[in-house]
Amino acid sequence: MGKCLAYKILENHLVHGSLKEGQEVTIKIDQTLTQDSTGTMVYLQLEAMDIDKIRTEISVAYIDHNTLQTGYENADDHAFIKSVASRHGVLFSKPGNGICHQLHLENFGIPGKTLLGSDSHTPTGGGLGMIAIGAGGLDVAVAMAQGTYSLNVPKVLGIELVGQLKPWVSAKDIILYVLSQITVKGGVGKIVEYHGPGVETLSVTDRATITNMGAELGATTSLFPSDKNTQTFLRAQGREQDYTPLSADADALYDEMLIVNLDELIPLAAKPHSPDNVDSIENIGPIKIDQVAIGSCTNSSYSDLMKVSAILKGQKVHEDVSLVISPGSSKILSKLACNGALADLIDAGARVIENACGPCIGMGQSPKSGAVSLRTFNRNFKGRSGTIDADVYLVSPETAAISAIKGVLTDGRGSFNLPFINPDEPFAFNDHFLVYPNKIPKQDIPVMMGPNIKPFPQNTALKNELSGIVVLKAGNNITTDDIMPSDSRLLPYRSNVPYLSNFCFERIDKNFPARCQAATNGIIVGGENYGQGSSREHAALAPLYLGIKAVLVKSFARIHRSNLINSGILPLVFEDEKDYDGIDLGHELIIENALNQIKNPIVQIKNLSTGKVINVITNFSEIELSMIQAGGKINQIKSV
Repeated sequence: MGKCLAYKILENHLVHGSLKEGQEVTIKIDQTLTQDSTGTMVYLQLEAMDIDKIRTEISVAYIDHNTLQTGYENADDHAFIKSVASRHGVLFSKPGNGICHQLHLENFGIPGKTLLGSDSHTPTGGGLGMIAIGAGGLDVAVAMAQGTYSLNVPKVLGIELVGQLKPWVSAKDIILYVLSQITVKGGVGKIVEYHGPGVETLSVTDRATITNMGAELGATTSLFPSDKNTQTFLRAQGREQDYTPLSADADALYDEMLIVNLDELIPLAAKPHSPDNVDSIENIGPIKIDQVAIGSCTNSSYSDLMKVSAILKGQKVHEDVSLVISPGSSKILSKLACNGALADLIDAGARVIENACGPCIGMGQSPKSGAVSLRTFNRNFKGRSGTIDADVYLVSPETAAISAIKGVLTDGRGSFNLPFINPDEPFAFNDHFLVYPNKIPKQDIPVMMGPNIKPFPQNTALKNELSGIVVLKAGNNITTDDIMPSDSRLLPYRSNVPYLSNFCFERIDKNFPARCQAATNGIIVGGENYGQGSSREHAALAPLYLGIKAVLVKSFARIHRSNLINSGILPLVFEDEKDYDGIDLGHELIIENALNQIKNPIVQIKNLSTGKVINVITNFSEIELSMIQAGGKINQIKSV
């Protein structure tokens, strides 16, 4: 039988291992990207490895998250990243250039290449036919240093698209529908590969919206074939030479299948507080709204904003609504300014803000208390907007724009005909926001280290007896936002883990840091899909700093499990989920003969407070086992 596209690309990059489901393999990484929220830690780790040069074809350091500079901290981080990027031959994208995923799509993404990024939405590159994977910062630093990345071979979920979208229905509605079908944990351990006749009806930026939100499925990555639409997109960016046609074999087999009929889709929304809590706009009804935010790496493309401009032209934003728009890149904003669309947005009453992540990560534009906010973003976790009691709905740009005019959530079908928007109009070349690596020897370029930048915490080698006090018992779907909050108040301290640790789990239990300090060695107990959401390794580093030795849950999100292992924290899974009920806050747990036990797929833990012994699953690969034994990835690298 034929091969799927994902396995073709993986096979072409295979360095070690066998391409069989569940087997650990090492692949060559062609490109990496970082952003400033996670980037400072990445480059601290890269410096710690003391390498001579990076081994990727291209690596880019983007500044797009911490652009609100109300003190010196963010600016210091940017200067640090720029200096280390220069030392190691990494391109530097200045603040104001745009959002990393949109920029990488425009400037550097190449069909058939591999991309590893320190941001969970790196799979956006799959819209160009790349294997683009989000990972923890340390994994990205190692990929730059060694040119490789190790992972367990995922299953491949084939999603066949048939038919064609109707007016007022968009790519955002496709991925919301998929989320409604397979949920936020349905993609764990899988690559999602789109194929079928409906694919050719979607532009690259449509596809990128879908692969971007594949992260919300928990998938390793998502991808589309590279076809004539890909060629047209690259031509518009002045990069037609990067085009390569790529597709699955006609008789390709998939581990699982889902058919989506685009003809049948209608405008959808993800209701509070999860991306898979999806219903139709029609069913939800005309609820009153207070804010509309359009942008983010999901929906800030030229075609998205041109649709919004067409809807708003000659109209007025409702008096009770605040409409804020953040374009995805400087090229997009420049083009909107040149063709008059920017004036249409402003004349309608929109607030146009910097080309950056902004409101998506709670960096400004938080809605009022108790507000209803419609957002074209990818996540609507409770409190992520910066307002803990706000209700955030995820919608398409079309739905967002018409709702901003009406003042209520609105299904645009039947209101008026949308004009045709060419998603692939040529863009003028402009690289004025990019700083290219120079030829100065590494040792002659000083590292710009501001006072807020602190060394990252490191673990010690695993001892033969691991014990700890249960310092937190959490429920299902704990996000990395829950573990280590991300907002304008704390983002400036991403390079200062000791300070950040004071706010670890503050939304769930404000006494968590103090309890950890009293326990010395702590263990966290949680439910299903623990660690979903952002790739931020701070959700592992802050617990490490607070003395967490193990996390015992019903199931993990992929990236967070990897980040725990990278930090030398044991990720353990209940063999019998009922054992979760028998563990309480303050119980003391112990793993005896830990060095030998963790070599087995099942480990025994004794609850010293109740006397009960339970089984937990480890299933560590050979590489993961080596990291756990050494006390984390940095220690393991140094020991080789």
